[in-house]
Order: sequence, then structure tokens, then C-alpha cells
Amino acid sequence: MNLSDKDVLVIGAGRIGAGKAGLLVDAGARVTMITREVLSELPPGLASIELREYLDGDLRGFALIVSATGDATVNDRVVEEARREGIWLNVVDDPERSDFYFTAVHRAGDVTVSVSTEGASPALAQELRSMIAKRLPGNLANVAQQLRQERANFHACGSSTEGVDWRSRIRELLGVDELAH
Repeated sequence: MNLSDKDVLVIGAGRIGAGKAGLLVDAGARVTMITREVLSELPPGLASIELREYLDGDLRGFALIVSATGDATVNDRVVEEARREGIWLNVVDDPERSDFYFTAVHRAGDVTVSVSTEGASPALAQELRSMIAKRLPGNLANVAQQLRQERANFHACGSSTEGVDWRSRIRELLGVDELAH
């Protein structure tokens, strides 16, 4: 999901809310937080923070909402408003009422590996992400940049890359004989 320059609201500023806000800021979103109190260190780059209770109508104008309040009554009101307004919502620790899930992410330049358990177990997703990341080649960022340039060269000559079998070139750049299937 491209969140660059999208307005996103995180309700709640505990450890989980602050963590989700940080992920969203890193993804390029303009993040506003509403919270009764700040319970955890907030990430740099927030668009704003409002120290107050959530009020009906607060969701208007936002592309995405994260409710991390730990308060079932507030979450119920947020879910109701998000449904009414047609806004994508993640209620932390309540995957059944969420429209999307956060994934455990490993980034190496332009390469992103993401693991999801669809909200069943974020800890499992994080552990799997760590296991996968340890097994990935260390030059992924450079390989992605090289392949980006090679594709651009094809396009500059008026050629399509759709029919190109990139596997042998990828193996060569990664320095491996064979890719796992």
C-alpha cells in the first residue's frame, strides 16, 4: 500500500500505538495521533499529536485509521465511525474487526519481504521475518538497483521486459548457482 502523503490517524499512544505510528511515518504517511496520554516514546516525524479523548467525527479526512486504545468502548465507537465513513481500519488485537493487518517487514533497499499471519499472531510473523532475513543474501539492495537500471535500459530502447526470463541474471548478480523453488 502506498501511504506517501496520505493522512493517517492513530488513536492511542501506548507502546503498540507508537510502534504502529512509527511504521506509518516510515511508509511516508502524514500521521496524526489522538490520545488521552502518551505512554510510550513517540516516533519522530508525526504530523501532529492531540492530547484529548477521541470524539465522534475525528476520522473524517483520514485515509487510514489505527485504533490502539486498549479501551473496548472507544474501539467500538471507532469501528462504528470507520464503517459509516468507509475508512480502512486496523483495530490492534482485534483482527476480525480490521480491514487490514500490519506485517512484519524486512527491508533491504528497494527489496521488501513481508510476513503476515492475518492478525493471528504478530509474534509468529516477526519470528518468521527474522528467520527469512537471516537467510537472504546481503547484496539485495544493490541487485535491485542493478536490475532497475537494466529494465530502464530495455525501456529506453523501446523494448518490453515482459518476456524476459530474469532468473539467470538474478542468480548471477546474487552470486548463487540456483535459486530455491
